[in-house]
Amino acid sequence: MKKWNLEGKLALITGASKGIGKAIAEEFLSLGCKIICVARNADDIQKVTEHWQKQGHFAIGVAADVTVAADRARISAAIEEHGGKLDILVNNAATTIRKKLHDYTEEEYRGIFDVNVIGLLEMCRMAFPYLKVNAHSSVINLASVAGMTDVQAGAPYGLSKGAIIQLGRNLAAEWSEWGIRVNSVSPWYINTEMAKAVLTDPERLNRILSRTPLGRVGDPEEIAAVVSFLAMDKSSYVTGQNIAVDGGFLIKGL
Repeated sequence: MKKWNLEGKLALITGASKGIGKAIAEEFLSLGCKIICVARNADDIQKVTEHWQKQGHFAIGVAADVTVAADRARISAAIEEHGGKLDILVNNAATTIRKKLHDYTEEEYRGIFDVNVIGLLEMCRMAFPYLKVNAHSSVINLASVAGMTDVQAGAPYGLSKGAIIQLGRNLAAEWSEWGIRVNSVSPWYINTEMAKAVLTDPERLNRILSRTPLGRVGDPEEIAAVVSFLAMDKSSYVTGQNIAVDGGFLIKGL
């Protein structure tokens, strides 16, 4: 019988030291999952993993940039060191710069794509041999409602998130042969450091809330709950889907 937990599973989570990634890691740990956490800042990842370890959890930290091949090799080595198989991959690492398209430099928009698309794609490629060892692995990619409609977050960001949603569909079909499920989760504005610049602007916040039927900004834990469900065997017949966690925003639009 499938249970509402993640006991006995090993998950790899990118961008796990703060915000949505940290909330996902803590939700997974509360459900009995073992985790390998990845973030670029070595001090940040060490701090959170040591905190979780003191609470009695299995949490390994890897300071790594998903866009760097040598860093991805170190992430791979961590998986090898802990059994050489992976049950869950959560691609959460992301970046953005909010401005008009004509104001971007080539370096800026390429930087967004390097993290949000190429880095994520390479993490999937790296993890594939470890995911296919198990019959019921799950990949969850963090996309955004910006990948489905304009939210004034910058065209390169929206384009990158749309690519993530489509990648989920492609890989769900391609990897079904090995029983690997692939889904996307698309948040609207969430109370995180990344969204702080927007949410502290009263005019923009009022516009956001006016277009959100539930009338509030979401919390990271609300994204983590949906990601956890998709990671569980309870969601074993769900693949190739994109789930918006947006307080109803998409039924109105900005």
